[in-house]
Parts: sequence; structure tokens; C-alpha cells
Amino acid sequence: MPNIGAPGVILLVILALLLFGPNKLPELGRAVGRTFREFKEGARDIIGDSETQKKEAPAAAAPQNVSASVPQDRKLPE
Repeated sequence: MPNIGAPGVILLVILALLLFGPNKLPELGRAVGRTFREFKEGARDIIGDSETQKKEAPAAAAPQNVSASVPQDRKLPE
């Protein structure tokens, strides 16, 4: 995959100026920035949720001592 480089970036900026005009570009830049920010926040939420589930899973999967919760007179014979 070839790199764009400095001349390519300059060409893209000139093309954007011609297509959208100088008045519309700051508005488009803000919209793109908001979109990236929302995407990053969503990705962090998803990563945080999966890490929380990983932390909770071992605690839930740990075997519990059932005999401790059963009263002594109701225990099954061994």
C-alpha cells in the first residue's frame, strides 16, 4: 500500500478547498472531529465492558462451598 506523502496531502487540501469552499471546510472539520470522538468513546465503552466481564467471570465460576450454607441437621449422609 503506497504512502500518500506531502504532495498528496497538499493535493487533497486543494481539492477539498475547490469542492467545498473555504467557508464550509471548518464546519466539515468539526463534524469529522465529533465523529472520531464519538467513535473513540464507543470503543472505550466496549473495551471497558469486556474487561469488566472478564473480571466478573472468574468470581462467578469459582466453586462455592455448598455444605457451609446447609444447616447441620439437614446435611445428607456421606
